[in-house]
Amino acid sequence: MTGQLGPVAEALRWFDDRVIKKFTRLLLRLGLAPKAFALLETTGRRTGELRTTPVGNGLIGDTFWLIAARGLTAHYVANLRAKPTVRIKIGRRWLNGSAEVLPDDDPDRRLAYILSHFGWLRRFDARALQASIRLLDSKPIVVRIAITDP
Repeated sequence: MTGQLGPVAEALRWFDDRVIKKFTRLLLRLGLAPKAFALLETTGRRTGELRTTPVGNGLIGDTFWLIAARGLTAHYVANLRAKPTVRIKIGRRWLNGSAEVLPDDDPDRRLAYILSHFGWLRRFDARALQASIRLLDSKPIVVRIAITDP
């Protein structure tokens, strides 16, 4: 997808990847980020190394719902498709889970469902997600993570 975006979209994507996500990842690792956010840990499909990605908190009961803005082109989606065992950190607590990509699930409907369970900060994050999807002209995809902790 890189190279096909306009210069403004490229700059915003770079800023999101290199500044916003990096700062959010640090806060999440330290357990200091608001609970509207979570840290997703996957295993690299080629390297086998652990990879972390900041995501919106989609924990509802024993299921963590995730809307991947970049769809199947997101590296973490490719990683979890190769190895669906993941960990999610919310606050200072890690949860184990098993991920499944749901290509037939409606991302807009699922996002509305997720947001019905969360407060204003998560709704603000969802607006940023929707703007990113429009700007990047991407095809988002739904991921369901079944929490396997007792």
